[in-house]
Amino acid sequence: MAYPKALEELVRAFERFPGIGRRSAERLAFHVLRDPEARELARAIDAAIERVRRCATCGNATDHETCGVCSDPERDRGAILVLEEPRQVETLEASRTWKGLYHVLYGALNPAEGTEARHLSIHALVARAKDPLVREVALGTDPDAEGEATALACLEALESLGRDELVVTRLARGLPAGTAIEYLHKGILEDALEHRRAVRGRRR
Repeated sequence: MAYPKALEELVRAFERFPGIGRRSAERLAFHVLRDPEARELARAIDAAIERVRRCATCGNATDHETCGVCSDPERDRGAILVLEEPRQVETLEASRTWKGLYHVLYGALNPAEGTEARHLSIHALVARAKDPLVREVALGTDPDAEGEATALACLEALESLGRDELVVTRLARGLPAGTAIEYLHKGILEDALEHRRAVRGRRR
């Protein structure tokens, strides 16, 4: 016997989440039906969709026009660290290892999954890098195949500016290959940031 229509729609909704297959979606759906506070989840989703937006400057998740990092006058505005997702900003901020600004791409190049350069905010990064105050762009994409391809796409786009004084760096190879940034501890992040290497120009 098929599930009731409303239940089937709930299962299919969970299936749309990354890494959630049919069986996991079914378990989640039945958990929701058993949990008397499940409506809190629905309200939280509605609130997040309604209130959370991308920062107008860096693309990070925020509930204001500009995120807390971009609006902080104490940050080094001459250095921008490029990351793939907002959760990586949270990781770096918790470690307190980066004093500059961020730029969130919202993904990485992955043609197999349909993610191309036009889907990322590379054009917005280039626009920010035109500012003569920006002296360095640090590429902090993950040290995997997708992250490396994304870093190369960013580098090529930045080189098109023709700003010889702009230094582009890549986080040091102290980052374990194949490991996402949000899973790294403070010591590894500190080493990677401290020993980041130039891929264009010379660090000052």
